[in-house]
Amino acid sequence: MAELQQVGLRHPAAELVRDIQHNRTGIPRRTFVAEGLFENNLVLEAGVPVDTFLWCPEAAYSDEARTRSAQLAARARRAYRISAKTLSYLAERPNPDGLISVAKLPDTDPEALTFASNALILVIDGIEIPGNMGTLIRTADACAADCLVLTNRRTRLTHPKVLRSSQGMNITVPAVEFEEVADAIAWLGRHAFTVYLADTDDSENYRGCDYRGHTAVVVGSERYGISPAWQADGFRRVGIPMLGTADSLNVAISAAVLLYEARAQMSGW
Repeated sequence: MAELQQVGLRHPAAELVRDIQHNRTGIPRRTFVAEGLFENNLVLEAGVPVDTFLWCPEAAYSDEARTRSAQLAARARRAYRISAKTLSYLAERPNPDGLISVAKLPDTDPEALTFASNALILVIDGIEIPGNMGTLIRTADACAADCLVLTNRRTRLTHPKVLRSSQGMNITVPAVEFEEVADAIAWLGRHAFTVYLADTDDSENYRGCDYRGHTAVVVGSERYGISPAWQADGFRRVGIPMLGTADSLNVAISAAVLLYEARAQMSGW
């Protein structure tokens, strides 16, 4: 790695990292920053394209980091060496083991997806808070959901807080986005999905539903709930009983309860 050109904070590669970390406008589509061994191992395992790799050998704490640095440099369109001081300005997480990559999430073609008999999908409609989005993605991974469907998107899948709160699962969980809710509904219909809306109003107890077969669970915005376009199609509403004073659960917790119930029925737990 000694042949890599050393660059500083004013170099365009470092400026790109800072732009992405601060969620600025104008950054390349679907790009994100991976820091440290865990996130960069996911980048390598998932085979996603790497645009830029920045390597700080002085900050490497393991032989594995040195091995991964060579692999990332070989995959990246461009690779540079940076100082420990530059790394400290760019990194958002402590001890990133000298590894920073700018990578790109692949596009998932909804028409290319195929589903087994026990397929499970989480539909995320209008979620605004990146931390909630990330936790939803992490939950979908934990429940072995086949993919995410995004409608009325309000936050980027590649937002730094989505990456952190999802524990990098936004890199590995397939996600498809539809500009119109009607297109998402039509796509789910073509694949014979039964759609359940997570809603507290006029809903039935989630334990009384049959989730076997192709199942999609829709969760909505933190402030406004599921958009009217989803509610107008006559899908069943399912709710989680609220036994205390509060009238609702956090959206990510609600999704976890529903997805695990669906997966338990599908798998015969």
